[in-house]
Amino acid sequence: MRVQLEFLGVSRLATRLREVTLDLEKDMTFRDIVRLLGTRYPAMIGDVIQPDGETLQAPNILNLNAKRMIQESQMDEGPSDGDRIILMSMSAGG
Repeated sequence: MRVQLEFLGVSRLATRLREVTLDLEKDMTFRDIVRLLGTRYPAMIGDVIQPDGETLQAPNILNLNAKRMIQESQMDEGPSDGDRIILMSMSAGG
């Protein structure tokens, strides 16, 4: 399965990349993707990914196909072939 992953904000600064194509095994979850990113881009640990290597550091979140935010309770679900995932920071303002 192949997905596009776009980095925004702090994740883009940490990786120095705009986006990557990920070739994933069929049953990979969003949590598996975070683990993969932490391994490939260790500079993300601490600011984007928590030290456990599998949980996003608040306020970072995954967005699937520019349609829905992946909540912590949905991290064990997975993308489909051709999906576009955006790793972004959700900042509150007012």
